[in-house]
Amino acid sequence: MSLKVTMLGSGGSAGVPFIGCDCKVCTSTNPKNKRTRVAITIEVGGLTLLVDTPPDLRAQALRQNLRKVDAVLYTHAHADHAHGIDELRSFNYLNGGALPIYGDPHTIEALKTRFSYVFQQAPQNHWYRPTLLPHVLQDMPVQRFTVGGVDITAFKQQHGKSTTLGYRIGNFAYSTDTDHLSDEAFEALAGVEVWIVDCLRYTPAPTHANLEKTLSWIERLKPKQAILTHMSHEFDYDVLSHELPYAVAPGYDGLEIKL
Repeated sequence: MSLKVTMLGSGGSAGVPFIGCDCKVCTSTNPKNKRTRVAITIEVGGLTLLVDTPPDLRAQALRQNLRKVDAVLYTHAHADHAHGIDELRSFNYLNGGALPIYGDPHTIEALKTRFSYVFQQAPQNHWYRPTLLPHVLQDMPVQRFTVGGVDITAFKQQHGKSTTLGYRIGNFAYSTDTDHLSDEAFEALAGVEVWIVDCLRYTPAPTHANLEKTLSWIERLKPKQAILTHMSHEFDYDVLSHELPYAVAPGYDGLEIKL
């Protein structure tokens, strides 16, 4: 099964540059140091799956000429992953109908509380607002489900005092926003070839993996390629690229990966 993965965004919750920051990375002219909030698309089996709806989704979709989304997979409902939800109305219009979304019970409930209007009956004009069809995944360490004939594995990840979902499709997996992975998560990840994985900064963080921890996970899993995401302004792209071991690289906005 062939896949194409596009990193729409690779930055932490504040993006890079930070507002009001004059550090070397925030003032860098290297486009790979300009990081919008994290999201990816996965093109597989004739489908385009979007993972999360960050506040930068409109700009990301225009940059990547994204014209088709068949379903949305949510990792969790934090603002930097969910608050671009209104931009889904464009895909309602382009698709001509409601858009299915998937997430764990807490995520779907949080979205219903904050954005109740997107779950109401579809308006006559899809430009008016998004119309979403929620699919609640079970609250369990690992589960498998199908979207449009594509088999997906979701696995629970620790994110400080809360949890997120990682996703695996074929030989690709995505693990953003996590500071601890259980043995069950590593079992779900076993044999993965390309892994996009959380790595906020050099120094320890209370809800995210730092570089040392992420590299220990990569050493344990041994994917053919690991790509870092959710990166803060502690990381300069060129400096980090030279520091990383073979087959590990920093991600960047617009990166495309084919499997």
